[in-house]
Amino acid sequence: MTCRKNRLMLVLGLIVLGMAVFTGSLLAETLTPAELLGKFLFFDKISSPDSMSCAACHAPSVGFTGPIPGINKHGAVYRGAVPQRFGNRKPPSAAYATLSPLFHYDLEEGLFVGGNFWDGRATGSHLGNPAADQALGPFLNPVEQNNPSKQAVLEQIAGSRYVYLWEIVWGEPIRFETQDDIELNYDRVGLTIAEYEDSHEVNQFSSKYDFFLQGKVKLTKQETWGLELFNGIGLCSLCHISEPGPNGEPPLFTDFTFDNLGTPKNPDNPFYDMDQILIDGQPINPEGANWIDLGLGGFLATLDESYFTGLGLDKEETVYSNYGKHKVPTLRNVDKRPGKNFPKAFLHNGVFKSLEEVVHFYNTRDVENWPPPEVAENVNTDELGNLGLTAEEEAAIVAFMKTLSDGYILKK
Repeated sequence: MTCRKNRLMLVLGLIVLGMAVFTGSLLAETLTPAELLGKFLFFDKISSPDSMSCAACHAPSVGFTGPIPGINKHGAVYRGAVPQRFGNRKPPSAAYATLSPLFHYDLEEGLFVGGNFWDGRATGSHLGNPAADQALGPFLNPVEQNNPSKQAVLEQIAGSRYVYLWEIVWGEPIRFETQDDIELNYDRVGLTIAEYEDSHEVNQFSSKYDFFLQGKVKLTKQETWGLELFNGIGLCSLCHISEPGPNGEPPLFTDFTFDNLGTPKNPDNPFYDMDQILIDGQPINPEGANWIDLGLGGFLATLDESYFTGLGLDKEETVYSNYGKHKVPTLRNVDKRPGKNFPKAFLHNGVFKSLEEVVHFYNTRDVENWPPPEVAENVNTDELGNLGLTAEEEAAIVAFMKTLSDGYILKK
């Protein structure tokens, strides 16, 4: 009876999937079964309690980052499924995250490259894909989706209305009877979410700038000037690559490196209050207001000494030289928002609330009265801080960055 029921569910699933594709519904469009399953996992509230999905912090309408105006205006860090608990950084964009290379050390450049999360700790070494590694983290993080175990995640998927897709994608029902089953299928959750994040629905390459590169639209005079400044005296393209790849690949607007911009603390970051919130009797943030975000250096400090000796590096020196560095984010969708006045937050801690403010900070950090950097070590003084841009030039760079939002509609 159980086998007959499973076969029936599979057949019904195939019928539903076929109807969705045939009708061109919002559910499927042209997503593959694996991408569609990943989409269900991404939007399902797989948490404890059942209140939080991946999309809660990575929503399409804002370029797959934080979608709540009130949070973006202030602390910029999103609460977890247990609403009193907060993490320490604003959500990075999940769009184009699958295109990040495996975390590695570039011996020629002397720089760490790749991975996901702001500090690169989703290295891709586990599943061969940083985005897949990243997708596994929030489910079990007590300040995010707070599931008690990998099995609890699988049990929720097994009871879902889309579970029929699991057998279509993986060729067998979802199982969690043994520890080997649990490990195998939990990894499959990450791989499947990464399939969706790698789909055309997330990585659209459909901005005005993409169409400009294809010769289908012209930039305005101000946008054209902004592009020239972006690639020129603004020095933006040194890290945010704007040129197509060697085989015509669309530019990703990041080189996947890490940098300390001299970003000030965000005084509204709720993580500073997490010394008052306990998990298993221990404060989430024992340092309270004295906590410092060491970024990449903090992650590197957790790695074994052998990792560094294998690269010919000294661990203590390497960790120190990467204090305060965070991932260079893609600028794709940097201004994507559901309405003109919708607030967004920028940089790893969300301290800035407009692109205008970010560009002005880059331009004048070292010559105007900005708050001090959170981490004074390793601040980049070569590529920002005193660029000498006029207000009009700053505005032109912002205008150009606004052409990077997906969903641009070509006029007939």
